[in-house]
Amino acid sequence: MKYSLSVLAAVLLLSGCDSTPQLTSDDLIVNAIANPDRSDADRERDARSHPEVILDLLDINTGDVVADVLGGGGYYTELIAGVVGPDGEAILQNNTPYATFVKQQLQERYIDTTVPGIRVLFSEVDDLQLEPGSLDAVLMVMSFHDLYYYNPERGWLNTDVPLFLAQLYAALKPEARLVIVDHAALPDTGKSAVEATHRIDEVFVQQEFEDAGFSLVASSDALRNPDDDKTKLVFDKSVRGHTDRFVLAFKK
Repeated sequence: MKYSLSVLAAVLLLSGCDSTPQLTSDDLIVNAIANPDRSDADRERDARSHPEVILDLLDINTGDVVADVLGGGGYYTELIAGVVGPDGEAILQNNTPYATFVKQQLQERYIDTTVPGIRVLFSEVDDLQLEPGSLDAVLMVMSFHDLYYYNPERGWLNTDVPLFLAQLYAALKPEARLVIVDHAALPDTGKSAVEATHRIDEVFVQQEFEDAGFSLVASSDALRNPDDDKTKLVFDKSVRGHTDRFVLAFKK
């Protein structure tokens, strides 16, 4: 991936003399999204994903280390790298099922091409291989529900979710944030809708994170869709890309 002149200019501003105004976190987010070297597919996704909202909730800045956990093809990883800059690091973590699903995309985008500031990490959910106290933020987008998905043929076994969350908690620095985005299930359904629809109950998710020691500090309705039929599989053509999604920000 190439970096645009605007992004390079931002880096020079950040590393310049004391008299040069430093970019705010909002400026860094705007520049990362506006990078003209981003793919057309990612730009098209911006309209439905509102990355400016998600990146703002992460509360990250230049020099930070951020993990995009079960990050798939790395849509958010590239944006995070644009925010944290050359002195930071964006970690794109996938387990075997996720890495298999996006194998070609990962190979072409991040493995065949060395991307500055991005580290591709293959690790399983019971051993994420994230150093304790190393992360300034964690992001999980439409992936947390899969921890409750059981499909041995696709590599999804019974996940020890408390162990998974304990690893994230240990990897984060004090007061660091964890932001989760996921497909909303019908109220009071807990994890029961995961198998049939790949959706999960927002209240259930909040309780899982609070039980792991996290505190809810913010949320957003930017990805809400009250017209979404929550009985449908998220891959159904009538709702795909337009599901009702909740956004929760926790801190350690």
